[in-house]
Amino acid sequence: MNQEKLKISFVIPVFNRPDEMLELLQSLSKQTDSDFEVIVVEDGSTKKSDSICEQFSQSLNLSYFYKENSGPGLSRNFGVERASGWYCIFVDSDCVLPEFYVHRIRQFLKKNPVDAFGGPDAADQNFNKLQKAINYAMTSFFTTGGIRGTSEQLEKFHPRSFNMGITQEVYRKTGGFPSMRFAYAKAAGEDLDLSIQIMKLGFRTALIAEAFVFHKRRTSLEQFMRQVYNFGIARVTISIRHPEALKWVHFAPVSFLFLSIFCLFFGCVFHVAFLLPLLSFVLLIFIDASLRNKSLSIGLLAIITSFVQLFGYGFGFMKSFWIQRVLKKNMFHAS
Repeated sequence: MNQEKLKISFVIPVFNRPDEMLELLQSLSKQTDSDFEVIVVEDGSTKKSDSICEQFSQSLNLSYFYKENSGPGLSRNFGVERASGWYCIFVDSDCVLPEFYVHRIRQFLKKNPVDAFGGPDAADQNFNKLQKAINYAMTSFFTTGGIRGTSEQLEKFHPRSFNMGITQEVYRKTGGFPSMRFAYAKAAGEDLDLSIQIMKLGFRTALIAEAFVFHKRRTSLEQFMRQVYNFGIARVTISIRHPEALKWVHFAPVSFLFLSIFCLFFGCVFHVAFLLPLLSFVLLIFIDASLRNKSLSIGLLAIITSFVQLFGYGFGFMKSFWIQRVLKKNMFHAS
């Protein structure tokens, strides 16, 4: 691959999060491979990041743009149209990049010139305990992290926008992120829809497992519940456009929701033995999360975040499925 095809542009949408932008830009300024540009797209914020970006005008090849609010998907499109790199990498403002991130991306692309790629997320050691517990719930095999999977098979991996790269050719042929709303939040489902379109057009995708980001995600249980609730809604909405994308495994959180209600009801009314499946799951989460994070307190918090995630996702999925697939009503339109 020639050097022109290895040029990288980071495209970062941001909305009212200047403190997060400071941490993200600090991590970008510390990259061992500094040959890239940064496009920051302020999405109609009232708390702007312009002064933060100005602090990095000497250490980064950075361009800052302010536009009316449209949601992160269309803001990413805005950034790609102003980027000079062949590969455009999207990261969320609540991410921090390890210093080797760009180096590992470029080394992988030299050997594997794929059309789109993504990487996993992880919890930094400096995250607070709740953030680490939320990260566990979002990545664990025992929650919907198992549904998303981490397959490295090129034909199966769907990159997500918190850590996702596409070529300019992919953008031109797909039109980028869709304008349609998939849930009540503008930031739910648009990346999965784009990934599905990328694969339908025959582009090659890859998971670059070594190119992970530290993803802070939500900082309260209420915010986290709202986020996963919208993810559940978005999964069904996407299936209206892409029926083949809905698999039986996506019904697992709904099944878990009903099983939990069943166990609680019969365990309290009839016999405590009915609580055993639920208690076994709680123990499994506690042990696994405690070992992964080397902390009993995070293990306890992970029980709560795992139930919040499965219940929130399951309820959103169930509501959306009933309205859109059973009643055949359209919940959302283009923004």
